[in-house]
Amino acid sequence: MIASNQTLWRLKPVEPMCERTKFNGMTYGVGPAGIDLRIIETIEIKAGSFILASCIEHFAMPSNLLGVVHDKSTWARLGLCVQNTVIEPGWRGFLTIELTNHSKDDIKILSSTPICQVVFHILDVHTIQPYDGKYQDQVKGAQSAIIE
Repeated sequence: MIASNQTLWRLKPVEPMCERTKFNGMTYGVGPAGIDLRIIETIEIKAGSFILASCIEHFAMPSNLLGVVHDKSTWARLGLCVQNTVIEPGWRGFLTIELTNHSKDDIKILSSTPICQVVFHILDVHTIQPYDGKYQDQVKGAQSAIIE
């Protein structure tokens, strides 16, 4: 089941959480079924390239909530795509996002600009073994892949 904004305010899986707000012509904050996140650093993504970035918001996922990262429509229309990452129940940390510029133009994104959205799904039962993997307690800033 997709989480409602009332459920999100009660569970508080993300800090800071705020009401829907506009910045640089795009919205961030709590929406009807999820939250739009902001980028922590200013970045420039060259045409046709890939980059890692980090979000301002910190996650502390309850054991009965799963998040899926999606593009924001405005960025997608400009050719910028966010890889669809799953945020597991029990995961904690600052989200690293993977961005690909499919356009023919470089794209500059200023710090605090809305970058992606997370849609939350409530699980029928609490996860018996919440996430405890290699990306647990991820720190601020883009984190490279860990190959074990």
